[in-house]
Amino acid sequence: MPDPIQKITPYLWVEKDAKAVADYYLSIFKDGKLKDYRKFENPPNEFNPEPSSFETAVIEIAGMEFSILAAGPLFKFNEAVSFVINTKDQAETDYYWNALTANGGEEGSCGWCKDKYGLSWQVVPTEYFELIHSDDPKVREKAMKNTLTQKKLILSELK
Repeated sequence: MPDPIQKITPYLWVEKDAKAVADYYLSIFKDGKLKDYRKFENPPNEFNPEPSSFETAVIEIAGMEFSILAAGPLFKFNEAVSFVINTKDQAETDYYWNALTANGGEEGSCGWCKDKYGLSWQVVPTEYFELIHSDDPKVREKAMKNTLTQKKLILSELK
């Protein structure tokens, strides 16, 4: 029996090469898998006199399914849509931060970064939430104040 369909699936539109995009994310999220890849040919028609093609891929990373559509440069990623990676410790935070900002990615502030395709991610150690929701106002204030001075979140500096 096939896996049940995920109720809501993020769809990522990229310019080209859905398989390369899928492989990129699967190289970062080690527990992931490629669930589907297809290339479609569009015959010439009244709107587009030249033959064209597009590709789709479906990946599962961190237990969540993502669909990828490679159909040209019509749409680009922006910060209006982003994903948060909740990490267990500083080592895991460092791993995802370094992987996402490498090879054309870019660092932002307060734990935000972009990968080489321009997709925004926030890499956050789960302990961070304990600090900013602490019952102790001094702990909360220090964590929030220091968050604003950081690019990658460094737990030792937030405590």
